[in-house]
Amino acid sequence: MAESTVKELKEKLFMNKKNAAARMSGEELKKCDKFCEGYKQFLDIAKTEREACAEIVKQAKSRGFSEFDSKAKYKPGDKVYYANREKSVILAVIGRQPIEKGVNLVAAHIDSPRLDMKQNPLYEKDEVAYFKTHYYGGIKKYQWPTVPLSLHGVIVKSDGSKVSVNIGEDDGDPVFCVSDLLPHLASQQYKRPSTELVKGEELNLIIGSRPFKDDEGSELVKLNIMMILNEKYGITESDFISAELEAVPAFKAKDVGFDRSLVGAYGQDDRVCAYTELMAVLELKNPDRTAVAILTDKEETGSDGNTGLRSAYLRYFIADLAASFGVKGRTVLSNSRCLSADVNAAYDPTFPDVFEKNNSALLNGGVCVTKYTGSRGKSGTSDASAEFVGEVRALLDKNGVIWQTGELGKIDIGGGGTVAAYIANLDVDTIDVGVPVMSMHAPYEITAKTDIYAAYKAFEAFVNN
Repeated sequence: MAESTVKELKEKLFMNKKNAAARMSGEELKKCDKFCEGYKQFLDIAKTEREACAEIVKQAKSRGFSEFDSKAKYKPGDKVYYANREKSVILAVIGRQPIEKGVNLVAAHIDSPRLDMKQNPLYEKDEVAYFKTHYYGGIKKYQWPTVPLSLHGVIVKSDGSKVSVNIGEDDGDPVFCVSDLLPHLASQQYKRPSTELVKGEELNLIIGSRPFKDDEGSELVKLNIMMILNEKYGITESDFISAELEAVPAFKAKDVGFDRSLVGAYGQDDRVCAYTELMAVLELKNPDRTAVAILTDKEETGSDGNTGLRSAYLRYFIADLAASFGVKGRTVLSNSRCLSADVNAAYDPTFPDVFEKNNSALLNGGVCVTKYTGSRGKSGTSDASAEFVGEVRALLDKNGVIWQTGELGKIDIGGGGTVAAYIANLDVDTIDVGVPVMSMHAPYEITAKTDIYAAYKAFEAFVNN
């Protein structure tokens, strides 16, 4: 067979796995890079679920969204939002088709692994003041010492008033840090298993070391810290009981590589999908089907709680929206479809043994379509039907979206879950579609700009379909 014929057959019959940057035109790459500038700004502004929620609502209002009113009557083109306890948001753009035909759902989460402060966090030991932390989500604990950390959150005082905290992000701010042993004294630490190189109770945040004036007595460093906090926020130690304080990496989102092809930042799981989903919905004007974007909390800890997707707030919102058109919520859900916008693991050439490369997502391979997640024998997955997978791939191809497929590591090694199962449990056709991330759950994660832009184009095509 002639060589040219073989080449033609391969192009016709094989999947196109060519690098997305090579497949994009120069004009598309410029759009991609410009889009990611806005994304990096979002990452720096929205480092916690509360900050993400506030920024999303701010951007929604600037694009003509108004607060959802269950008693109001809506028409095609109307834009509404619902903020759930300042930690999760739902956006909706009313479509031209009757709502009983279902809605196009896109769902991402806006929480990320971090260090939470305990309810009684402040203590002094050997003239150093600390906050005790309790890590949130799945982390490698040894990655968090010696990283500059900022402190974000809210404190609700005894009188019911609330103060916001954001320290460590501005150039003039102090930062905080968890210490680690020097190599010269770590011989016993090296003997620990890797999961215990740093233990949870050793993730103590250094917050100060100067005692209160020259007085005699114990806990003078702690007293000095409380004096500073009282002057700045008007709080006493007991106010920590009703506080939500989170330590996150203090560095900014940056381009990575001589070619600036990658984005490095904290919290890209899953704010990379939250931002791309958000942009796609904010730009909608008069869609055919009603589009609904869910930006939710608590995914990293199992989606429980009243701001996570195991709760009923999404179902209640759909029911209220449906009722405004005289339709039952269950009818809308049963006819709906969803892209669960969550990340997948990017193949790492430095650690290839944990991946099955033929079924792994590659950096610059495009947005990743994941038919099923879960662990081992697909435990905890919704496993999208072949029919819905076919529908999604046809949509992406039709709109020129660069995409790939991938699993989260080898069968008996990896695994993980998303919010897909909780939406599918509402009788909604659901599949995971998201950006591949390298160094997932680390204080500094890496994504490819082409994959980010491909995700945006995928969500744009879906909500406009």
